[in-house]
Amino acid sequence: MMDMTPPLRLYARWRRASLAKLDNRAVQQRQLSRLVQKAASTKFGCDHSFATINDVADFQRAVPLRRYDDFWREYWRPAFPVIEDVSWPGRVPYFAVTSGTTSGASKYIPVTADMNRSNTQAGLDLLTHHVTARPKSDVFGGKSFMLGGSTDLVCEADGVFSGDLSGIAIKRLPWWARQFAFPPIEVALITDWEEKVRRLATLSVETDIRVITGTPSWLLILFDKQEANAGRPVTARDLYPRLEMLVHGGVNFKPYRARFEHFLAGGAELREVYPASEGFIALQDQTPEDGLRLLTDTGLFFEFVPVEELDSKNPTRHWLGTVEKDVNYAIVLSTCSGCWGYIIGDTVRFVSLDPPRILITGRTSYSLSAFGEHLIGEEIEDAVAGAAADLGLTVTDFSVGAVYPAAGELGRHLYVVEFERIPNETTVFAKAIDETLKAGNDDYRAHRSEGFGMDAPEVRAVAPGTFARWMKARGRMGGQNKVPRIINDQQLFADLERFTRETNP
Repeated sequence: MMDMTPPLRLYARWRRASLAKLDNRAVQQRQLSRLVQKAASTKFGCDHSFATINDVADFQRAVPLRRYDDFWREYWRPAFPVIEDVSWPGRVPYFAVTSGTTSGASKYIPVTADMNRSNTQAGLDLLTHHVTARPKSDVFGGKSFMLGGSTDLVCEADGVFSGDLSGIAIKRLPWWARQFAFPPIEVALITDWEEKVRRLATLSVETDIRVITGTPSWLLILFDKQEANAGRPVTARDLYPRLEMLVHGGVNFKPYRARFEHFLAGGAELREVYPASEGFIALQDQTPEDGLRLLTDTGLFFEFVPVEELDSKNPTRHWLGTVEKDVNYAIVLSTCSGCWGYIIGDTVRFVSLDPPRILITGRTSYSLSAFGEHLIGEEIEDAVAGAAADLGLTVTDFSVGAVYPAAGELGRHLYVVEFERIPNETTVFAKAIDETLKAGNDDYRAHRSEGFGMDAPEVRAVAPGTFARWMKARGRMGGQNKVPRIINDQQLFADLERFTRETNP
């Protein structure tokens, strides 16, 4: 294989110089202008008088904020799967299938040719920052290993496909990058996760891997499998001697950082990215503490709404020209895939304005995605309520959180449930919750496939009054204080676990 790192270094030198000179506010104004002009003749553009929009203020007056359900109901569903000249010119060739909506098991996010080019540019920016940080890098002398879902796509109509975003990325990989991609197509198409990881655990160590990308929980499963194969503790140096970079994103990395830093042992670097199905938003260009740099010139226009105003009648809509540091914003996108004033559901906080860098602070609605399972609150509450109804039980309160895995183990969800009358055993209740979530959420089902990404959920039954006593112990009694249904704060969840163990022997 030819080492393409030298030309990458030349490109990176030019790109870094360009990024250093960017006036990000002016660039964002130009991005919006180009997006609006290109989509002016679409149905959405005509409905919102795009031809009369001249600046950010015009756009914000013409285009209200929308969520996925709004777009799906008003614009995408009536024409699906052949969405042509609806909110972006031409036919949409791909749909990224992802979970996270109350209206059904999956969302279908348009992915256009322009968005594919945007994502490719984001990947090049990631490599640009990497080779700048490591002048002696030869990252393009070997393979880049993407541990993702099946790359097999569903043909929805003539020339229209849907599937995992990683599958779309592989199918649209530029010709020059295909020689560097791993795994080979016959392995990438495997849908059985246990078989896939078994094959990859062996095949990848026989390959010259320079970059690994994936969800942290899935990567740890792969590494544990390789350690089991070796019969001894292993590190990245043992498995991938020339590994340079491990790219992660999509879930809170704090619970995983110590294990990954130990695995990398000071060799390869960790680099965080913020890709969404709606567009590649930001990536780490310096240290983790410096935040993620917004990609302002790749076909996305960003708006930011103070979280407390999101559901108000006239929320304040900021853009890069008006944002402030240390404010919790809901992020809003307008994109080259035909999303306009689109609330993606994430919240961010700026740590730098020039260049613009953010930290991801959470979700606009409470959710649980410790391992990439992307469960929203409504799904969890419906599953618990349904299990109780089916089994004739009464649940008075509950909280759920993640139990992160130790080496060689799987993570799982722990439900602390207060029943009106404690059942003799909780296994059937836990199984009913599990089956409901697997049936309704594609990401959860993928992680629970044969118990190979997450272990089965556990239910801990507690005596009546336990939650009230816990809330009182925390100074949280009273009508304005509610038992948290989903607890992502590990310290708070540990406190609940401790309290229930001590008060429910």
